[in-house]
Amino acid sequence: MIHVCPLSKLEQTVSRTGAGRLVTLLSADMDMVRPASIAVQDHLYLRMNDIAELRDGLTMPGEEHVRRLLGFAREWNRARPMVIHCFAGVSRSTAAAYIAAAALNPARDEGELAAMLRWLSPSATPNPRLIAVADALLGREGRMVAAIKGIGRGADAFEGEPFELDPFG
Repeated sequence: MIHVCPLSKLEQTVSRTGAGRLVTLLSADMDMVRPASIAVQDHLYLRMNDIAELRDGLTMPGEEHVRRLLGFAREWNRARPMVIHCFAGVSRSTAAAYIAAAALNPARDEGELAAMLRWLSPSATPNPRLIAVADALLGREGRMVAAIKGIGRGADAFEGEPFELDPFG
């Protein structure tokens, strides 16, 4: 199971789920402490800003970020859950969860997966740049981008509520 949460709920989510792997998507200037129960080799820390277009002084999500995410997700043995988080649990983390689920289950329909994401997280607004890069790398021919556009912007929220996404369900 993939669990998604904001930074403020990271410790409790890792503890509650018994997670063995962690993906962090935060800006370069943000610090966080890896939960003690997560081994260093089981933590992927991707530093990027939550932007979709180039902006001076900010790090746009790119191909290297997505390639590392895909590799980390594919290496996951699924013996214990994986937690994916960003600052608010709304944009970068929901995009990463969608991407990981699509990579782990290539036969899953992109629209069905996006609709499930919306049902699980009314505030989810996946970062469009991450989705576009993953769509290209996974050979989805624009279907991931279209599916995420199809669910639209999520409900306004200071931060998202933790949720779980089953890549295979």
